[in-house]
Amino acid sequence: MATTGTNMTRVSRRGFCAGVAAAGVGAWAARPATSHAAQAQSAAPPADYRIERGRIRHSVMGWCFNPMPTAELIEACHRMGMTAMEGIGREFYPQLRERGMHVSLVGSHGFTKGPLDPENRAFCVDKLREGIDVAVQYGSSSVITFTGMRVAGISDDQAMRNCVECWQQVMPYAEEKGVNLCLEHLNTRDDTHPMKGHPGYFGDDVERCIELIKRVASPRMKLLFDIYHVQIMNGDVIRRIRQYKDYIGHVHTAGVPGRNELDENQEINYPAVMRALLEVGYAGFTAHEFIPTWPDKLAALRHGVRVCDV
Repeated sequence: MATTGTNMTRVSRRGFCAGVAAAGVGAWAARPATSHAAQAQSAAPPADYRIERGRIRHSVMGWCFNPMPTAELIEACHRMGMTAMEGIGREFYPQLRERGMHVSLVGSHGFTKGPLDPENRAFCVDKLREGIDVAVQYGSSSVITFTGMRVAGISDDQAMRNCVECWQQVMPYAEEKGVNLCLEHLNTRDDTHPMKGHPGYFGDDVERCIELIKRVASPRMKLLFDIYHVQIMNGDVIRRIRQYKDYIGHVHTAGVPGRNELDENQEINYPAVMRALLEVGYAGFTAHEFIPTWPDKLAALRHGVRVCDV
C-alpha cells in the first residue's frame, strides 16, 4: 500500500549499497578471467615499435630476460633503436659494437664480496682495474662497484673507511683511463627473491652512498641511482634526483613493488621521473632492470621503453 508524508516508504542507504555491490560482483563474474599481465600486455607497442623521441639513452640489463638467448635480445634492442645494453656476457660485446650499440656498464666484483671487508680489498681492486680495462677496450664510460655485505665486528664507521680506502686505491687508474666507478645503492627490505632485495647489504641508504662518494673525492666516483631501490629504501625519488644530480652516473629502472614491468600495477610515475632526469641535465644511460612477468617479454620491454621515452 502506498503512503505519503512521514510514513513514506524509503530505500535505506545500506540496502542501496548492497544492491550496487551485488550488481558489480555479477558484472565482474561475467567478465573473462584475464590476468593483470595479459591485460597490461595488450597495451604494449607493436613488434615494429621504434623509439621516437630518444632524449633518454635507453639500455637494458640482460639478465632480467633469461633464458632468452642474448643474441636474440641484442637484435630486438637494436631494431627498437636502443643505444646500449649491459649485464650480458663479455663475449657478446663485439656483437653490440658491430650494431653501433654501447656497453653501458661493465661488471666487476659483485655485490656480496665488496670492499667493506678488508679481506676482499685486493680482489676488489683487481676486479675494478680489470673492469676499467674492459671499459676502455669497448668504449664504455662506467664500471659498477658495490659496498658488499655487512660483516660482524665491523662498525659502520670502519666499513665506510674500508670502502673509501679501496676505491681511492683504484681512482688514479680510473681517472687516467677516463672511466667512472658507479656505486650502486641496493634495498635490504625485500627478501622474497635473491635479485629483488639484498638483506645485509651495507649501501642500502642512498644518503650513505652519497657520503661515501664525497669521501672518495674524485670526479670519477659516481652514484648508480637505481630508481627501484631508492623508492623502496628512501623514497622522494624526484627530489633526490635534483639533490644528487652532480653525483648520478648511471640509472636503473623497475616497477615497485615486485621489480616487474613499468605498468599501472606499480607505484612509480616513470614519465615524471624521466623528465626530472632530463631537467637536471642527466645525459648518461638509463637501463631497464625489471623482471618481466608478461607472456611476451619483448612486449614488456617495448612498453617500458615507450613509458620512459619522454
